[in-house]
Amino acid sequence: MKPRLLKVPKTPTHSFSVREDRDPFINNRWHYHPEVELIYFHEGGGTQFVGDHIKRFDPGDIILVGSNLPHYWRYDDVYFNEEEKRKVHSTVIHFSENFWGETFLQLPEIKPIRSLLDKARRGLQVNAREHRNIPLLVEKIRHSEGVGRIIALIECLSAFAATSDPHLLSSIGFRHDFSEEESERINAIYDYTLRYFSQKIYLEQVAAIVGLVPNSFCRYFKSRTGKTYTQFLTEIRVGHACKLLIDNRISIKQLCFESGFNNFTCFHKNFKMITGKSPQHYQREHLMG
Repeated sequence: MKPRLLKVPKTPTHSFSVREDRDPFINNRWHYHPEVELIYFHEGGGTQFVGDHIKRFDPGDIILVGSNLPHYWRYDDVYFNEEEKRKVHSTVIHFSENFWGETFLQLPEIKPIRSLLDKARRGLQVNAREHRNIPLLVEKIRHSEGVGRIIALIECLSAFAATSDPHLLSSIGFRHDFSEEESERINAIYDYTLRYFSQKIYLEQVAAIVGLVPNSFCRYFKSRTGKTYTQFLTEIRVGHACKLLIDNRISIKQLCFESGFNNFTCFHKNFKMITGKSPQHYQREHLMG
């Protein structure tokens, strides 16, 4: 599976990049880059792809993506609707692992950060509610200049490394190749699925998007992603159901059908298999939190 190579801009006065994104279209494709990425979502939510991991992202999520790990944040459709006036806002930091010099990460005092960056090759996620110091340090990086900017980054990574419960995202066996044709095919499959997951999707339809017959498509998708298309589609639907549960505007039975499931038993089984919780338990936890 080939993501698109993204060139992260550099400036003569800074050794690493810090920016604020308020546009839902920014880098909303499957891509990768040699720089490590730290992203903090202030506003906006949607579907998160990191390696072979699929999950919702929401305000307060903080993700560390290692060098060359493909990723993609796709905001919900509501954020693309100009009439809704729903805002997105994230702070994004990109830095090369060796921008501070070849020997820095070998220092004994830096061992926790070195270990953190090794783990980040699979993607790591924490939430601002449980780790309130990390968002403050992200802001400190954004507002600092000179050597203070580098010190703030070290402090932020040190705080991330000290968390006892970071969530590992991509599986340990995830691999990707780098053919340009693969990039376009995978993006086409992702785009189509995210557009129509709430409806019945026939294999003939999605296979035709990439010019394959269903049997060939199934083999192709499994070989590139490590999962079946049915598994992938189910994860997208469960992620959408999670959003609706948190919104708490419609009944659980109704959101089952709005997420693309055709019966409640199937929905309940798949939801618990993917999240480890029943829909009711998941909703209770988030509404209480």
